Amino acid sequence: MRRLVSLLAALILLAAPACAAGPGGSQGGAQGGTAGGTAGGTFGGLSADALKVAAPDAAIAAAIFGQDGLVVARHDSGVPGWTVRKGGTVVGEIGSTWEIAGSVGYSGRPLDVLVGVTPDARIAGARLMAHNEPVLTLGISDADIAAYVNGFAGYDLTAPRDVALERTPGLPDVISRATVSTGVIRDGILRTARTVAIGRGYLAGGGGIDRLTYAPADWPALVAAGALAEARTGMTEAATALAGAKVPLTPGPGDFLHLWTGLVDPPAVGQNLLGQQVFTQAIGSLGAGETDLVVISSGLYSHRGTEWKSTGVFDRVTIVQGDTRLHPEAGGYQMVKRLAIAGAPEVKEISLFRLPPAIDPMQPFRIEVTATREAGSGEVSLTLGADYRLPDAYRLAPPAEPAPLWEEIWQKKRVQTGIVAAMLAVLTLILFAQEWITRRPKLWFLSRAGFLTTTLLVLGWGLNGQLSVVQVVAFLHSLLTGFRWETFLIEPVIFLLWSFTALGMLFWGRGVYCGWLCPFGAMQELANLAGRRLGVKQIAVPQALHERLWVIKYTLFMAILGVSFYSMHDALVLAEAEPFKTAISLRMQREWPFVLFVLALLGAGLFIERFFCRYLCPLGAGIAIPAKLKIFDWLKRRPQCGRECRLCETKCTVGAIDPLGRINANECVLCLRCQVVMNDPGICPVLKRRARAPEGAAQ
Repeated sequence: MRRLVSLLAALILLAAPACAAGPGGSQGGAQGGTAGGTAGGTFGGLSADALKVAAPDAAIAAAIFGQDGLVVARHDSGVPGWTVRKGGTVVGEIGSTWEIAGSVGYSGRPLDVLVGVTPDARIAGARLMAHNEPVLTLGISDADIAAYVNGFAGYDLTAPRDVALERTPGLPDVISRATVSTGVIRDGILRTARTVAIGRGYLAGGGGIDRLTYAPADWPALVAAGALAEARTGMTEAATALAGAKVPLTPGPGDFLHLWTGLVDPPAVGQNLLGQQVFTQAIGSLGAGETDLVVISSGLYSHRGTEWKSTGVFDRVTIVQGDTRLHPEAGGYQMVKRLAIAGAPEVKEISLFRLPPAIDPMQPFRIEVTATREAGSGEVSLTLGADYRLPDAYRLAPPAEPAPLWEEIWQKKRVQTGIVAAMLAVLTLILFAQEWITRRPKLWFLSRAGFLTTTLLVLGWGLNGQLSVVQVVAFLHSLLTGFRWETFLIEPVIFLLWSFTALGMLFWGRGVYCGWLCPFGAMQELANLAGRRLGVKQIAVPQALHERLWVIKYTLFMAILGVSFYSMHDALVLAEAEPFKTAISLRMQREWPFVLFVLALLGAGLFIERFFCRYLCPLGAGIAIPAKLKIFDWLKRRPQCGRECRLCETKCTVGAIDPLGRINANECVLCLRCQVVMNDPGICPVLKRRARAPEGAAQ
């Protein structure tokens, strides 16, 4: 599952906006962002480091623990969190979700909640300090957010872990229409609370590795502390050990293999060696009970070799612990290009290997690298081993982090993702077989009407799979403030839609989403179809006016994006120009002005098909811009189009064909109606003339 999602993530990195649970109500930064009188406020332009200054004072500690007369003291340098005492007695600990769990909200910006933990491994309380969540603006107050966060008070951390977002015993119910932000907040609070509880000894931990403490160190300091085991063999020793090989080694100075190896799970080791980004990526991919081993080498011999690319196993490297002997597998391998630590020697290869729970990180183990050469009577080999034991300085802290929230949600929503994947597969088949389908008008009509109905009922109202310009804005902001896939992967349905939309834009343009997968677009087209069947006369917008009205949606998109850099709240209020939340996410269960706005758009769409898509949709404008990267042009035209015949122009219900017969990819919704007209000998004038040509020639 992790590999599949990683592949999808790579596909949408260039063009896909941020993923979230839909365009539900949102709370932006300009309102102050404080919940229930909390300190800090929203981040706005604050950096991640600036957040750490917002330390809890006595008043906040009193609110969290429900006691007065408390003294809050920051831990020693390098240890996150604060100790809370009363009269010299430790009352508990306070941790920050941003500092410990690295919580980033739907907006792509840090989300900070202070969490108090008591010595009996319970959450004393939680306090929302700062957020910039766009799904918490309209219809949801700061008091609602504060009530949800405060609802974690009293939760027993020894209770079994449950990923269910809807209802979990002992935890507050989710905020309606804000399930993604709810999941991020909950995951940050629980991860932080467990980390603090285990790190301070309040909760028993199975791993025993210190995953909290960090202090800067250079290479000599780590080697001196025993963080890396070292082994070395020179060319002369290797030539002697491999004597008799068909291709002998030449004795002399230099290293045949110089090896350094050790666990990188402690931040004091991994963060110093690899740097923050690579370290976070490596540790974040670990499953329960797994650890990360780094193998660093220099010299003539490669500890990796090339055989693993075909076998999937690094057979040169062996991990030995008691009776357990295993070779690292390619699925748990990560190549590191360079070391980030000061004072490191020049090395040749750096590998990270994920070790399974079968290797106990608290017990000594041995790392062996075996070199073999063909000899006249078989093989000769040389094994270089390094004995490793986790130093005491890196013990007695939390166990391995549980699986990320997004992975658990993907597992839980297998049915929903399966439905979406099936719809995307069917749409892919339709688009690849478009020429065959459009030669059969009835099949085309049934395919399109049936798919649009499924999009509205199943994808839209059933799975809440409606994309929004809000997600485009959130994605762009996340690129500027620190991009994290974990946040965007938390909603599988939306992530799959953006993945397919991004890939589809390269093949077909914006129409792959706007014309087939947009629930509100489907609602408009189906309503117009019903209206035409009932005799509603269609209005033909003059081409000059039609083209000038396009300016509205592009201007609206740029306005929303521009305002978001000044005030996310104001931008999201402006984004209410989208009717998606009212019509799809809330199923028209909203205040009457919003419902009236939707009905007005649908009413206009009865006379001008897809009125909103044509002239007002900021999401369509946002998608149309990167859709300029479209590689293929699979919509066919004839030389006579726009010259001798303009039938397709009049039949195009969204006005995407100009008077010269050219299809404007920025406006085309890929309905394929023009292809049906071109392939129908009973409609297309060109085909009619060709059919009459033999008869005229005979006369």
